Amino acid sequence: MSRAKCIMVQGTMSGAGKSLLCAALCRIFAQDGYKTAPFKSQNMALNSFVTRDGLEMGRAQVVQAQAAGVEPDVRMNPILLKPSSDVGSQVIVNGEVRGDMPAKEYFRRKKSLIPDILRAYDSLADEFDIIVIEGAGSPAEINLKADDIVNMGLAKLVDAPVLLAGDIDRGGVFAQLYGTVALLEPDERARICGLIINKFRGDVEILRPGLAMLEEKTQLPVLGVVPYLRVDIEDEDSLAPRLQSKSAVKPLDAAVLRLPHISNFTDFMPLEQHPLLGVRYVQSVRELGAPDLVILPGTKNTVNDLLWLRQSGLEAAVLKLAAGGTPVLGVCGGYQLLGETLDDSQGTESGHPQTLRGLGLLPTRTVFTAEKRRAQVTATAAAPFAGAALTGYEIHTGRTAVNGAPFCRYADGTPEGCVQNAVFGTYLHGLFDSGELTEQLAAYLCRRKGIAPDTAAPLAMADYRAQQLDLLADGVRSALGMDAVYAAMGLHNPRGGKNDTAASSAHRY
Repeated sequence: MSRAKCIMVQGTMSGAGKSLLCAALCRIFAQDGYKTAPFKSQNMALNSFVTRDGLEMGRAQVVQAQAAGVEPDVRMNPILLKPSSDVGSQVIVNGEVRGDMPAKEYFRRKKSLIPDILRAYDSLADEFDIIVIEGAGSPAEINLKADDIVNMGLAKLVDAPVLLAGDIDRGGVFAQLYGTVALLEPDERARICGLIINKFRGDVEILRPGLAMLEEKTQLPVLGVVPYLRVDIEDEDSLAPRLQSKSAVKPLDAAVLRLPHISNFTDFMPLEQHPLLGVRYVQSVRELGAPDLVILPGTKNTVNDLLWLRQSGLEAAVLKLAAGGTPVLGVCGGYQLLGETLDDSQGTESGHPQTLRGLGLLPTRTVFTAEKRRAQVTATAAAPFAGAALTGYEIHTGRTAVNGAPFCRYADGTPEGCVQNAVFGTYLHGLFDSGELTEQLAAYLCRRKGIAPDTAAPLAMADYRAQQLDLLADGVRSALGMDAVYAAMGLHNPRGGKNDTAASSAHRY
């Protein structure tokens, strides 16, 4: 029998706030003295991370592990799906690529992955006090319930009590919660220990009649109304509000091309947090304008996104800006795009054999193969950012031959990436996390623009992240009935009800 207690957060839909609620609970339990681990059996995301032992997992569980103060471990996300098209994904099991599968094939096979899920979960449960489990999408997708391995199906397998969260910011939260509960089977409804109204803005007094009615109709308690918390913590892929940012208000304007298969845009969060850098995400020539820096991010499908750049006119616009001296940075797939050729003669990247001309801004040639490189690395940047210490990770298919100056050098002296004029390319994700490259990049752009760099350096990324996670935990703790959450796990709240706004009844708000 597993030692750890557990609590599961499910949502009425994607974007209900499950990931951040789980991060908050991980932080709260860790603050209360429990050794805590996150867990999500199946994650569909293009933001991924490489662990110390070279295995790949979703970044949402990385953030939750950081919130819990533990090192990310691939067991926290045994199945990762990385969409490569509208109907197919790369399937990663226990951190390693299992293959590319159409949706129908994956759904046919996914129950066979239950032993992998349970091995990962049970192994964590033997090492931790509490496991915070995140569901996916909605548990009421009646067309998918028979083969569910991530919502109520998983809750049954590990005997998890469930918190059900609805997003009031999008509207219709009462229908979301009531409808979801109504579509569940009786044994599934019995697992729900409470409802959460998430992302609330306004006067909670206005909600009181609706909350009482919701409790009456569902026969479930509302454990709290969580306010819309303005914390700067990583979001999940295409639902991220930061991707909607089209304008920059800071002195320096960095435009990230929002590629159709954009991945690991979390690389640029440290830039967003810098006092001089305004980061916006653009999808058209009109939105691009005349930025101080153009960034080509990672992508899950480099070849198809190159064709999109060409068809949208953004390729020509970027080439024109680069010819005029505007700095251009490519990361991972974006780095590949900047080269002279992209050789997919085996069809491993795009699905059929082809070789395409790249943007030609760097003297590099990329050949795609089925093999994926996964590694955590440390490096030192070369000119014009000489000396900046970098920590990050590589996660890519394709090997790039370079006929030019490197962007950085690994600790063993191996060159990585490429620099030509004001165009920079690197495979390193997380390159800005240490803060040194961020400061040097800001100073470089300031010099080019003729403005004085800010003398007040921002918080180091690790300190800033810890601050934001504490703000998240404080906001959720003050709004959520932690006595009831602990009780659902068979534990006593170590704080003895302090900051517990959800006593038991409709008057808890």
